[in-house]
Amino acid sequence: MDDCCCTERTKKRSEEELRSLTNRLNRIEGQIRGIRRMLEKNAYCPDILAQAAAANAALNAFSRELLSNHIHSCVAEDIRAGRDETIDELLATLAKLMR
Repeated sequence: MDDCCCTERTKKRSEEELRSLTNRLNRIEGQIRGIRRMLEKNAYCPDILAQAAAANAALNAFSRELLSNHIHSCVAEDIRAGRDETIDELLATLAKLMR
């Protein structure tokens, strides 16, 4: 369909979606820089690990939001258009996320 925001390997994101995902990544980058500073300042290992766990949780939240957006737009549109191979691609993506 011509009005789909997705093509085979790209996606036109709304300003809101792009802003939300970018904000999440900016926060994650800040967390990673903070972890590096902790390491450089010889912080206590459990304190660094706690911050690493928080950064990992933030990255997982980013992935969940991106996956949700993908399912609601690209996957739904492809299924409506009869492109069932998208289901296999989604399953492969989920398998990678669950490693």
